[in-house]
Amino acid sequence: MKIALACDHGGFELKEIVKEYLIEKGYEIQDHGTYSLESVDYFDYAVKAAEAVASGEADKGIVVCGTGIGVSISANKVKGIRCALCHDVYSAEMTRAHNDSNVLAMGGRVIGKDLALRIVKAWLEGEFEGGRHKRRIEKIAIYENKC
Repeated sequence: MKIALACDHGGFELKEIVKEYLIEKGYEIQDHGTYSLESVDYFDYAVKAAEAVASGEADKGIVVCGTGIGVSISANKVKGIRCALCHDVYSAEMTRAHNDSNVLAMGGRVIGKDLALRIVKAWLEGEFEGGRHKRRIEKIAIYENKC
């Protein structure tokens, strides 16, 4: 599975931790930056990762900023992206099971390393349940296509 990663300066340290974890687990990584703690605009990087997922170049994406809010809003502007901001394992499990999220957002200044890696693991291993949830996702796509 190919994972697109992106962050701003507030998420850089956590992105690097997640990147190392994913490589150790055998995932293929696309790192869309940023590559340092120098101040940058989260939008520029989150959209790159989201576009990689939307185009099929990557299977899923993980985006990180200080709170996770800016990158999640930005990623969700890309057609076909269902980015979920998760700061606990239960939300990560549910967003895969019920929302079929294809991008995960986290806040590097909000959660610690151990929790972040548990969230990533739960999210990547989660399966979409389909059923009534499929109908709801389809409604989102229909509306998105009207805009």
